[in-house]
Amino acid sequence: MTIDRDLDRTTPDANRRHWQAVAAGGEVPPWQELGAEPTGIVATRIDDPPGLWLQPAGGDTSAAVLAVHGGGFVGGSALTHARLFGHLALAAGVPVFAMDYGLVPEHVFPSQLEQTAHAYRWLRARVPRVALAGDSCGALLALGLALQAEDRDAAPRALFLMSPWTDLDAAGASYDHGTDPFFTRDVVRSLADAYLAGAYRHDLRTAPLDADLRDLPPTLVQAGGDEALLDDAVALARRLGLAGVDVRLDIGPASCTRSR
Repeated sequence: MTIDRDLDRTTPDANRRHWQAVAAGGEVPPWQELGAEPTGIVATRIDDPPGLWLQPAGGDTSAAVLAVHGGGFVGGSALTHARLFGHLALAAGVPVFAMDYGLVPEHVFPSQLEQTAHAYRWLRARVPRVALAGDSCGALLALGLALQAEDRDAAPRALFLMSPWTDLDAAGASYDHGTDPFFTRDVVRSLADAYLAGAYRHDLRTAPLDADLRDLPPTLVQAGGDEALLDDAVALARRLGLAGVDVRLDIGPASCTRSR
């Protein structure tokens, strides 16, 4: 396992101000305005499965990424994450399908996972090589999908997991540091309860830290040094490494000094 704990890529202050405003109940700008607009991306709306097809000019059309947005299962969309996933398309040089899925409370487990599987089958029918990407609960859905692959031919070629939410019990010590402006342990546990809607908390599709990870593809895990989900990312990377998976863990610099 490769770990880069102090990347020279700091989170813009606008993101922290955004979540501080959310926590305070104030007015906040739309999520999609937090990131810079990617240049050279053609976005096309797809109806079934619902989402945005984000295509870079001159991209490799023999591969693609299925990108699953975060938002605690109660918010977010392909639109809120279009800039983020557009930059991913530019960096990877391949199209990205940013999918939409139903939100809590109208949709609960396993509905979102089934919709992700539907989008993955749709994309694989059109592109021979597909990787999965996701942030927060989107990373959990990507992991749940990858763990259900029936064989190597059906498995994703790679995983890119940003701030992966891997422990719905929110047991990580990073919740205790008090540096995340919004995602406290109580908030995250409430989001998990709403998503599970009474389902077993340690179903392997919702508890990847309990799963057999040996057959997962090469995986990049990224997390911020101050965020509540830091320990979720570290625990996942450690488990992947112990399982023999080719994994890299990138941890962004913390904005405050504390022991880890």
